[in-house]
Amino acid sequence: MIADKNLYSALPSVDVLLRELAEFHEPALPRAMLRRLVNDFLDACRKGIRAAGINSAEELSLENILPDLRKFLADKVRPGFRRVLNATGVVIHTNLGRSRLAEEAARAVYEACVHYSNLEFNLETGERGTRYSHVEKLLCRLTGAEAGLVVNNNAAAVLLVLDTLCKGREVVISRGELVEIGGSFRIPEVMAKSGCVLREVGATNRTHPHDYSAAINENTAALMRVHTSNYRIIGFHCSVAPEELRKISRDAGLPLLVDLGSGNLCDFAAAGLPRIASDEPTVQKIVAEGADIVTFSGDKVLGGPQAGIIVGRKQYVEKIKKNALNRALRIDKMTVAALEATLRLHTEPELAARRIPTLRLICVAEARLRQKALKLARMLRVALKTGQGAIQAEINVRAGTSLIGGGSFPERFLPTSLVCIAVPEFSAENLRGRFLKTDPPLAGRIEEDKFCLDVRTLEVEEFSLVGEALKQVCSAR
Repeated sequence: MIADKNLYSALPSVDVLLRELAEFHEPALPRAMLRRLVNDFLDACRKGIRAAGINSAEELSLENILPDLRKFLADKVRPGFRRVLNATGVVIHTNLGRSRLAEEAARAVYEACVHYSNLEFNLETGERGTRYSHVEKLLCRLTGAEAGLVVNNNAAAVLLVLDTLCKGREVVISRGELVEIGGSFRIPEVMAKSGCVLREVGATNRTHPHDYSAAINENTAALMRVHTSNYRIIGFHCSVAPEELRKISRDAGLPLLVDLGSGNLCDFAAAGLPRIASDEPTVQKIVAEGADIVTFSGDKVLGGPQAGIIVGRKQYVEKIKKNALNRALRIDKMTVAALEATLRLHTEPELAARRIPTLRLICVAEARLRQKALKLARMLRVALKTGQGAIQAEINVRAGTSLIGGGSFPERFLPTSLVCIAVPEFSAENLRGRFLKTDPPLAGRIEEDKFCLDVRTLEVEEFSLVGEALKQVCSAR
């Protein structure tokens, strides 16, 4: 078909559309950006005319074109990095941002961003201070260590420690601890990058004290233990007890380095979860057992911002602080603010369990999750009745399991309740994809050919958004 050239003249002008947008109080955008986007929208309309997808002047009237323009603008200015509803049941979901911050930490970040601060300013002397002073005392108080330092993530912490204390020399480590985590980060590779030499001992499943002792020589810089926080060896296996490894290192006059990966300050057994706590040591326990340096993450089980935390004996931490590489790996003011607020909550374990979302979601009672699931199912059934689409859905509740995630507590499943959705017109995979296109997107999981929402990682305040998402999915074609 040949496009009707008169339709081009029926298009409203850019200035007319800009006036209409201003009159209806559209979200503020820089004028130049808004004009460019309106032009892009009009270009899309012209393409529609050329393709004969638009064939009447009425379709191009202000009344009809403005809703489409507003939708076009909303799609174009929506941030690429945005909120997602997490219904996967994975509490520390690496792809969804890992741990959520406590409100106290979020407020601290806001204050640090909108005001000047004493980031590196000593308020007592009026002279330059150090950013680490805001968190070091808290870290020492919580862990029992003599000193502490924070860098931008745990991989950086391990790199900095090895570069400072072991460069050009050998580090002895059990073969069964040569871990790889997400993003292909491998202990052997970070060792090589730091300039030290890997000396692996033992077998994958069994390492004995004499393996370490036999490997020590005049070129040995340290013994290292890596906690296998993201996998577990079962069956015929053994490893050297921490106190025995500590004795070997002391007898040889060598530092003992321990990388915990996902560091934990919370006693989950005391919170009523002994199953998940059985093989997961706290940072306090590792320090008490005599480790000279311990490294761990701030944004996993700790429940704070992304950070790599180094604690241990002062003589080693002070050397690490002076490493020029520390400057390249240092934390910014937002991390300082969020971490300090999170650590303050940890000084009162019961308060931390209530206020830090990661800990609260791990410790929530099974009966409470069942109640949440039943409530969400009721709300979704109501949402379907009030929606405009003709698509029907089957919604039911059943028992399931959640994961802590983030490379923490492997093979430790938490009982939960799932709200399962089945829509005859869509496969479970198709339904999953449709929910990822809602606003905000909703991420769930597929089990038994149904799209499932794990209420552990959904807040009750988010249920209305889930209902809106379901209406969007069921009204779409």
